[in-house]
Amino acid sequence: MTSSSRAPQEPPPTPAAPAAPAWTPGEGDPVRAPAQAGPVPGGAPEAHRATPWPEARVAAVRAGSAARAGRAPVRVPLGGALGRFLAEPLLALTDLPSFDTSAMDGWAVAGDGPWTVHEGGAVLAGHGPTGALAPGEAVRIATGARVPAGTTAVLRTEHARTEPGAAGPSASRPDRTGSLDPREGPALSDAPPPTASAGHVLHALREVVARQDIRPRGQECRTGDVLLPGGAPVTPAVLGLAAAAGYDELAVLPRPRVEVLVLGDELLTEGLPHDGLIRDALGPMLGPWLEALGAEVLATRRIGDDAEALYAAVTGSAADLVVTTGGTAAGPVDHVHRVLDKAGATLLVDGVKVRPGHPMLLASLGSGRHLVGLPGNPLAAVSGLLTLGAPLLAALAGTPAPAPYRAPVADAVHGHPHDTRLVPVVRRDGRAVPLHYNGPAMLRGIAAADGLAVVPPDGAHAGQELDILDLPWPVAAGASPAQGACFT
Repeated sequence: MTSSSRAPQEPPPTPAAPAAPAWTPGEGDPVRAPAQAGPVPGGAPEAHRATPWPEARVAAVRAGSAARAGRAPVRVPLGGALGRFLAEPLLALTDLPSFDTSAMDGWAVAGDGPWTVHEGGAVLAGHGPTGALAPGEAVRIATGARVPAGTTAVLRTEHARTEPGAAGPSASRPDRTGSLDPREGPALSDAPPPTASAGHVLHALREVVARQDIRPRGQECRTGDVLLPGGAPVTPAVLGLAAAAGYDELAVLPRPRVEVLVLGDELLTEGLPHDGLIRDALGPMLGPWLEALGAEVLATRRIGDDAEALYAAVTGSAADLVVTTGGTAAGPVDHVHRVLDKAGATLLVDGVKVRPGHPMLLASLGSGRHLVGLPGNPLAAVSGLLTLGAPLLAALAGTPAPAPYRAPVADAVHGHPHDTRLVPVVRRDGRAVPLHYNGPAMLRGIAAADGLAVVPPDGAHAGQELDILDLPWPVAAGASPAQGACFT
């Protein structure tokens, strides 16, 4: 159902600038007694009062934060942690690196050169300790290999040369290294190792500094160091760091579970609109949008205009958050308020001073569960999702609420006389360009948008900086808007 078709209309405001997109009225201002509201002096029910837009977002954060307190962390394998948030600090389980390693392919050398070379063998990454080097000895070494005891420095291949020479004291010393060429047999073996009988000598082509090109044990961190704080997002780089630090699984905050209930008898799930029926735009859109906000969507279900079915779905849902579409106004088949009354819910936000999306609501269902009621018009529903749903989900996940960024608007934007407006915009040359097709029932503007500009009552002039609500998916900076987008 669409709230706009069932509520009285308001006259549009006087335009402030002919080039800007005019506010299109689409939602009325119903006056009703909110669920669970107490009487006012004289016994009359308390009149419905919409919440200012900033306060509504604060209320959503507060509700999500309170509900998060009872949610225990979960441990998941590294492969399942991407996109989640750490439930506790990530501590180093070992020194990194856990032993002295070579930072380059080259030669491990001991003492001053020139050095007698161990012929035919090398120290390779992934193999155990080798015999110690005596002063005046050198051995081939690969990047990432454990440096032998006694190593003074690693000499890069390009900074060294070898030449035949008399075998030094190490000629008869057993070699305990492996081969650089896997075809030459195992890298380490109990068989008699090769010796330096060929008598090659290694010379440095530049000064050798003690400990050069050796990554010392604990260079990156020591056991017990805090690598990342709790609440940090798990990115691909975090997965790599956790694996390097010895983790097989991570403690993460549980994803908020969400169920979407699409209301309205007039909605079609396929084909063209006809005979007063319209396509359901919210069912296909809300699930992926909620997942982009970090939620686990349990189901998207159609209920229709059936109060009993809606009551059963709301009270029987296992979700942390139930999201409904439509039915939040005061029309004859707008059942959300009556269902919430019957379910014993507490209304935390009942209407918001924002256009589009005025009839949105937020209710506590008890036991840490909540319901966000979105208007039925598509762009109005997006407004409700970003106003109430996104901050609540962020708080449930233990992350900061999505913060707007500031940008000047390229053109003047009309405002509502009393309420905040959310207007789709696209970034261009550092400015936010307002888009047409921004009526409550329209998705053409938001489909091409980078974000929504938060326009104060009475509008904004060209060049004025406004808060911009980002959309929860990547947008290429400076990218051209989708074909068909229309600027003011």
